[in-house]
Formats: sequence, structure tokens, C-alpha cells
Amino acid sequence: MKFGGTSVGSIEKIQKVANIIKKKHEEGNEIIVIVSAMFGVTNDLKRKSDSISRNFDSKELDVLLSSGEQISSSLLSGAIIDLGIKARSWMGWQIPILTNDNYTSSQILKIETSNILKFISEGGIPIIAGFQGISPEDRITTLGRGGSDLSAVAIAKFFETDSCEIYTDVEGIFTTDPSIYEKAKKIDKISYEEMLEMASLGAKVMQPTAVQASMINDIPVHVRSVFSEKSGTTIISQSEIDYKKVVTGVAYSKNDAKVTLVGVADKPGVAARIFEPLGKNNINIDMVIQSAASDGKKTDVTFTIKRNDLFKTLKLIEKDSQYLNYEKIIHDDKVSKVSIIGAGMVANPGVVYKMFSALGCEQINILAISTSEIKISVLIQEDMTQKAVKALHKKFELD
Repeated sequence: MKFGGTSVGSIEKIQKVANIIKKKHEEGNEIIVIVSAMFGVTNDLKRKSDSISRNFDSKELDVLLSSGEQISSSLLSGAIIDLGIKARSWMGWQIPILTNDNYTSSQILKIETSNILKFISEGGIPIIAGFQGISPEDRITTLGRGGSDLSAVAIAKFFETDSCEIYTDVEGIFTTDPSIYEKAKKIDKISYEEMLEMASLGAKVMQPTAVQASMINDIPVHVRSVFSEKSGTTIISQSEIDYKKVVTGVAYSKNDAKVTLVGVADKPGVAARIFEPLGKNNINIDMVIQSAASDGKKTDVTFTIKRNDLFKTLKLIEKDSQYLNYEKIIHDDKVSKVSIIGAGMVANPGVVYKMFSALGCEQINILAISTSEIKISVLIQEDMTQKAVKALHKKFELD
């Protein structure tokens, strides 16, 4: 059972979670609990590090950011003990959860199970601090933002648990963000592939890396609310789902930026030259469009990145400008990405037309396009995001 930051965001909520765990325990279940930091704590710690240095040492940053989970695991353990049940908090290094040394975004390599299993056999409930592990250098590591989800899936894998339940403040996975469209509805079952696309494209219910890990290891994940008895959403294999709708959901992301190099020489190797320094500096490229001029000598190259990478990207390109030989560089950080996702798209032609016509009817201009077998993403002006989500949700009969 994994409880997110909003689920343990106050003392009252922690006590509610303790009672949920007590009920499961009294039903005869052996339970492992994973917790995130209390809502807002990790962001506050990050602000503190930024106030000291924009280049705060990554190893020390992991020590700092992981402290939020130490607080919540201790408070929840104390609440469960107060209910008369044996419990104990465990940090990643105490189990241990072994990771590589990619500080701030580590991958879990192995989890030792003996200490936790011994504690469970004695009638105890271990409360594990999510998001953290220990490196080969015996230094605290973290698993990237939202990493407690990854902790939960990894624990489900290494302990071979019967289920993996992710508790949050919403009733499950919705067809789109309910906060921007009131006609969004809960999805009962969704495939790993669709959930991975939705999580990667802006849906914040689960961390993409955790979805990927559950897909690779075929671990069914149940997403449900702490504040409701409703059934939630099950993330399972695509083969177990009967697709009645072509599109399963609409996702959006407002943390993108668009960069265009105008008048780049149209010759082999230029694109590689543009993107090589960005890749070496861990800047992820999403959409890429190259449009050749009529004379065949010049081309414009447009690509999208995360908004917080824009300044670094512009600096790297300007540093390499003498080799790239472009006329000018244009950028726009007031853009958003809106996507439709659905495994049913594979067998249904005409989806692209329906998407573009829905946006066209709302006078929404498409700046860039990216596709895969089960998703289509478009880049649009940020102020059109809500209008686009509503139009697509209605067009594909998700209301």
C-alpha cells in the first residue's frame, strides 16, 4: 500500500491512513506500506537548496530531499502504534534498497527482503520511506520526482506481493484532468501502455518510470482514493481489456517550450550537430520538425523541450553557433502539449482527421505534431489548452 503526499498531507489525514491500514491488517493481510513526503514538503526543501545555490551538489540534494519521507514514515508509524498495532519506520538504507549512483534519478537494482519479512512474521507493519535508496558508495539516493510510486512497484516485485495499491486524493485515473473539465470520468481499467503514455504526457497520478516498471514486470497496479470507498482504476495488461472506445483519455502538459533554428544549412550531419550538446547535457528532445526551403539550401529546425531547460538549451546552441551557421533562433515558452491516447487507435483509421477537425472548429492552431501507435500529440498555444481538452474529450465521446 503506497500513500502519496496529499494522502499524508496533515496529521488528520495521517490518522485516517492509519485507520485504513488497521482495517486491512485486521482482515488478515500482511502489509508493506510506502509513503511519500507530506504534500509540499519536497518543494519547500528544493526551494531551500536553490536559495543556497542553483548548482547545489546532487549528492547533498538527495540527502536533503529524502528527509521528507523520513518525517511522514515516522508520523504514520506512530499513528499505527497508537492504534495498538506493531509498526516501525524504515529508511531506504536500513532495508536496504540498493540503487545505482545516478543521484537525483537513481534506478533500483535490488531490495533485500529478509529484515522486512522477519518484521512482518512478528506481526509488524513496516512503514517504508519511499523515493529513496542507497548507492554503492553508501550515500543516500533518490529516484526522481514522484519516485515513491517506483518504490512501491519495486517492492511489489521483490517481495512478490499479491497486489500493489497506490492511494491518492482522486478516485482513480480519469479520461482527462477533472480540475479543468468537469465532464471527465473515471476509467475502470487501463493498459500499462496507455497509462505510460498518459503519465509521460502530463497526467500526474503516477510516475512514468513506475508505470514502465509495472509493465515490464507485469505487476497489476490499483489506483484508488484515500477519501473514498469506490473501486478506483486497475492498470493491467492490454490483452485483458476490451476496447469499446478508440480513445481512452486526453492528457496535457504546460511545461513545454518550442525552439526554432531558422535558416540552417540543409546538409547531412547538421541535425546531429544541433542535438549532440543537448543530449550530453541531459536535455530531452520531444517533437522535431524540419522544413526545407524551396531552394533546397536552407532549412528550419523546430523542436520542443521542457520549459525549465530553455535557458540552458539557448546557451548551448549559441555556444555552438559558429558550427551550426543558422540565421536566427526563435523560442516560445507559452506553449502546451495536448494528446489523445488509446490502444483502440491502432485498428481505427480516421483518428487524425477527427482530432484535427475538432481543433480546427475551435480555431486552435497546431504548431507541431508527434505520433505513435497509441497516441497523437499536438503543440498549441498555452492559453488554448482548456478549450482543446474539452473539444477533444467531446469529439471522442468521453464526456
